[in-house]
Amino acid sequence: MRSDRFAPAVGAGLATFWLAVLVILDVAVDGSSVVLSPLFALAPLIACAVLPVRTTAVFAAATVTAVVVSGFWDGTWGLGQHTVRIVDVLLISGAAVVVAWVRVRRERQLARVEAIAEVAQRAVLPTLPTHVGEVSLGARYQSAARDALVGGDLYDFYSSEGRVRMLVGDVRGKGVGAVEQAARVIRAFRQAAGTKATLQALAEDMSAYLAPFFDDEEFVTAVLVDVSDPAEVSVVSCGHPPALLVRSGGSSVLEGPVGLPLGLGDTYEAFTVPWEHGDRLLLYTDGLSEARDEHGTFPELSGLAPLIGVGTVDAALDAVLDAVRRHVAGGRLGDDLAVMLLENTAGTPPAQVATVHADIRVSSQKTPR
Repeated sequence: MRSDRFAPAVGAGLATFWLAVLVILDVAVDGSSVVLSPLFALAPLIACAVLPVRTTAVFAAATVTAVVVSGFWDGTWGLGQHTVRIVDVLLISGAAVVVAWVRVRRERQLARVEAIAEVAQRAVLPTLPTHVGEVSLGARYQSAARDALVGGDLYDFYSSEGRVRMLVGDVRGKGVGAVEQAARVIRAFRQAAGTKATLQALAEDMSAYLAPFFDDEEFVTAVLVDVSDPAEVSVVSCGHPPALLVRSGGSSVLEGPVGLPLGLGDTYEAFTVPWEHGDRLLLYTDGLSEARDEHGTFPELSGLAPLIGVGTVDAALDAVLDAVRRHVAGGRLGDDLAVMLLENTAGTPPAQVATVHADIRVSSQKTPR
């Protein structure tokens, strides 16, 4: 449960406690030279930080009333100093109500912006089917910010007329602007994935489409994958971290030609690798490969291979995310993270896909650098 849900209750309790204690102390020191009533104004100041406007106004009214009444027990009723204290506390309490109004208004505006951004984010993080053609797949997204779903990571797929293509990308930047650019990347992918005969042509078309929308410091890294052929997988890297291939004989990072990020490059080159029954391919953003622990150490991709090669695709993805969270300092990611896992299920009845990896043993292999 989110801790900020308790903030109003804590704020109300603290403001009430503070006002009550000060009133009691002010009464207790009756007749002394110590006057505590001006400190009553701290109650609405505390309230305005976390409570609604009406509740803050209630504390403000209670505070002013307490200061007015304090003139009876401290012997200052009708004196100029008592009037000055009333005016001071009245001004402070009024200011607290105004601050609460401004704060609540800004919180509502921010909530509307975040809601719009979240809708846009879900458009660039579509719900994937569990099976496309002869490929089982799944994806996960983890925001670096707690309780947030706003970032530039994206993924998508295309399947039609014998073509099965995947996209995982990472737009530079965060916030609503990054989500807007990510939506453009998805649009570019969807409008060209079914018409371009090769991945190279697809990447070049996407880059040309996106270039006018990016300035010199804006770009998107991406990896495009074609698994239409059950015997081989084609890959185009647009400045993106290399995919990890896991099979029964071990694991390997798919090092091949790397082009410029989309929006910056003109030409791209594809490479192919064998794609055998039961193979799994992990696509990811740099939120995974650059997840530092408390010593600044990055995770070894080869260390994730045993997690990727066992169980269902969804279970493997959950295991990968759990491992990354354990690796990073304090369990908090430094960057947003998107992962997609593909499995070659050619020739496997759908009912058996979930158990095809039950007995696989994967030997770790050091990640090439």
